[in-house]
Amino acid sequence: MRSGLTFGAAAAGLLLGLPGPAAAQQSLDQAASDPTASLMSFQLQGYHTPNLHNSDGSASLLQFRAAIPFEIGGYSNIARVTLPYVTQSASGETGLSDTTLFDLVTFTRPWGRFGFGAVALLPTGSEGVGAGQWALGPAMGFTVQQGPLLWGVFNQNLFSVAERFDGPDVTVSTLQPIVNYSLGQGWSVGTSEMNFVYDWDKGEFTSIPLGIKLAKLVRFGKTPVQFQVNYEHNFYDNGIAPADTIGMTVKLLLPAG
Repeated sequence: MRSGLTFGAAAAGLLLGLPGPAAAQQSLDQAASDPTASLMSFQLQGYHTPNLHNSDGSASLLQFRAAIPFEIGGYSNIARVTLPYVTQSASGETGLSDTTLFDLVTFTRPWGRFGFGAVALLPTGSEGVGAGQWALGPAMGFTVQQGPLLWGVFNQNLFSVAERFDGPDVTVSTLQPIVNYSLGQGWSVGTSEMNFVYDWDKGEFTSIPLGIKLAKLVRFGKTPVQFQVNYEHNFYDNGIAPADTIGMTVKLLLPAG
């Protein structure tokens, strides 16, 4: 499951790339799955974990995410906000969880794009569904486009700077491998969000996922929308943690121009 960092950390960011060879070679269905594409998007994600490690319960989450590109000082940026809402949890608590914000500056090169910026965790969730911590840290990543194959990696780091209510400090780093292959006619296949989460206080990875996604880009009139389904298994079983998670995403795309 995902709820900001509470449910396995924010996923890799949608980055805005400057115009260049790598961007020009992409079709829209490739760009829709490219975390570095110059593309405004709004998406609704639903995740359900029917089984948890070391618990008889289950968990569910609805998540809204918006990526807004902009330019400042001659540099391309993208701001992204992720708002998760816990609809079911092992503790029985539900409600709005912690909000994740980041801003990234990206640069295009002939081989692809890279970017860096900052990420912040806002303690909008109450006890039971939120960490209760204000957290900040750096974010960075890159993608490489090789024909129909897109691959790369994205990293985010969050460390507590203040607290809203008493709770464990947030000291986590997430690493997301990105692999996506365009099959043509709007279809693509690749890895799921697969956020590997390392907790510096515990000194161990608290999320070790392996997953796959299938996506289809369709048009409603002139409006492109991408639909995704994914499955993910988490091998971390030290404590109560998601075991198997099924997800669905509907992503509205607003290409520039």
